[in-house]
Amino acid sequence: MTAEDTLKQAFIEGLGIDGDDVDWAVLAYRSIPQWDSVAHMQVVAQIEDAFDIMLEIKDVIGMSSFEITKEILTNYGVSFS
Repeated sequence: MTAEDTLKQAFIEGLGIDGDDVDWAVLAYRSIPQWDSVAHMQVVAQIEDAFDIMLEIKDVIGMSSFEITKEILTNYGVSFS
């Protein structure tokens, strides 16, 4: 599984959504009803478990979209190439 697939799975599980119906390029906080503040923390937990990292608070707050989350994770050594 690629890093992007792992991240998508973290979002799918954290948000409780069907990944086949998601436009990953535009998925953003509150762009879908499922991504509220509680689900945001569930996504964070899923990401931390999946990548075995501990996100800093500034990064948790900064995770405003799927694409931005990818950028943030590169700071933790995750490669999306």
